[in-house]
Amino acid sequence: MKSTGIVRKVDELGRVVIPIELRRTLGIAEKDALEIYVDDERIILQKYKPSMTCQVTGEISDHNLSLADGKLVLSPEGAKELVKEINQSLEDK
Repeated sequence: MKSTGIVRKVDELGRVVIPIELRRTLGIAEKDALEIYVDDERIILQKYKPSMTCQVTGEISDHNLSLADGKLVLSPEGAKELVKEINQSLEDK
């Protein structure tokens, strides 16, 4: 685990501000959902991604394809974009 050297206090309502530098680096925008995990005495925050979110388009649907033992989720549109990009890469070589 990498230390950032950033320290924040918990306010009276239990809130902690995540610095903008970290939010930008991790791609966390205003109103994004964060998933909270606990590992022994550590609290882990992770940007929430529903399980059937297309990794190319971001579309959430039960009709998305789950490939490579669940490691890759694609919407039909995302799959088309990916195939097009792969074909383009192969043609360039």
